[in-house]
Amino acid sequence: MRFDVVTIFPEMFSALSSWGVTGRAFEKGLVSLKTWNPRDYTLDARRTVDDRAYGGGPGMVMMAKPLEDTLDAVAKDQGAKKGPVILLSPQGERFNQKMAKDIYNLDTVTFICGRYEAVDQRLIDRRVDKEVSLGDFVLSGGEIPAMAVMDSVIRLIPGALGDAESVAQDSFMDGLLDCFHYTRPENYENLLVPDVLLGGHHAKIADYRRKQSLELTLKRRPDLIDQARKQGLLSSTDEAYLATLENKAGI
Repeated sequence: MRFDVVTIFPEMFSALSSWGVTGRAFEKGLVSLKTWNPRDYTLDARRTVDDRAYGGGPGMVMMAKPLEDTLDAVAKDQGAKKGPVILLSPQGERFNQKMAKDIYNLDTVTFICGRYEAVDQRLIDRRVDKEVSLGDFVLSGGEIPAMAVMDSVIRLIPGALGDAESVAQDSFMDGLLDCFHYTRPENYENLLVPDVLLGGHHAKIADYRRKQSLELTLKRRPDLIDQARKQGLLSSTDEAYLATLENKAGI
């Protein structure tokens, strides 16, 4: 898979390509990354990519022309495998695991990392296919969100993780939050690992983890339970257990 990233701070992406799970995926050739600095596509000596906003107000706005010229260069380099253009923006659709899966199914995708107050809306109207946000908060730029999105996508690529089951058990993969996890020692500061996890009975362990996942999701993210129901992701056994939990809670 190929990522192209339009950013005025390309050096930041070494954190993604050089470390941990994602770094190993790059080493294995499972994914490639090319950064494009819009300052390289300006014509003035100061390499200007921003200007004051029409109508006044604080902050600067990223100019359309340098970004569009950069996108032209990206598209030319991608050739026949030209992918969609995604702008990381607080105004975008909130990123989730389904979106990660959708991006994973692409051969190529281009991310624009906004900076300053905003990006000229005319560039968005002309060249952006989708706006994506990490959540209801504001960061200094789109670089960290872009890396977060790419990290989540890279994890889905076969061979990126040491154990393929790690992906299957991640939170949100089946619409729910993940269960709790424990490791050695069995007794830590008088806190014990649940007995069921020590018995080696795989069916009982799977049942315990599923119930814990349901309970945790109902407590912390009940909206995910509603979504899972609408998508038909819950079995009759799941629903029976949820009913007991909801009765206890008076829901």
